[in-house]
Amino acid sequence: MKVVVFGASGRTGKLLVEQALAAGHEVTAFVRDPSKLGIRHERLRVVQGKLEETEKVEQAIAGQDVVFSAVGPVRGERKDIMELAAKQILSAMKKHGLRRLVTLTGAGVPQPGDQPKIFDRLMRFLLGVLAKDVLQDSIRHAELVRDSGLDWTIVRVPVLTDGPARGNYRIGMVGVNSGARISRADVAAFMLKAATDKEMIGKAPVISY
Repeated sequence: MKVVVFGASGRTGKLLVEQALAAGHEVTAFVRDPSKLGIRHERLRVVQGKLEETEKVEQAIAGQDVVFSAVGPVRGERKDIMELAAKQILSAMKKHGLRRLVTLTGAGVPQPGDQPKIFDRLMRFLLGVLAKDVLQDSIRHAELVRDSGLDWTIVRVPVLTDGPARGNYRIGMVGVNSGARISRADVAAFMLKAATDKEMIGKAPVISY
């Protein structure tokens, strides 16, 4: 399978690249700075560029089977990075006839089917106060993906850790079979698995322990 990973030099994106290569896939990593990726492999192709560069985004997406986005907000960078990622990636996918997208957001992004408990409501309120721009940007990202008409999966995550993959995570919704944390390694593993699972198309689960 040919896959492209946006946000490939981030902590979750890098694990996604490594796991995809280990699974035998041909991987394209879209990064601003290749030196931050630190991965070399015969099945790895690196496209250096920024999300603002439409031609570079299209170059990375053309010919792929699955598009992964592990793009996330970065301190000091533009406040609409998630919205920009959705617009650029979705536009390129439609232009080149791709349908499968697996993208990553936080569990604070509300979705149909959530049944938030008091703790969940409190955390969402705090996010809205302390990280309003990040939350609104992520919400807009999810809205654009949901309205795209493509075969999407939005993987929502709570607090991320750098622990090893356990393989026994829960798949639920906010307040329904969901916990407070998950390792990046397990998130990457789930994203890879979801890419070929037709049952995950059009779903926005929360992955947690």
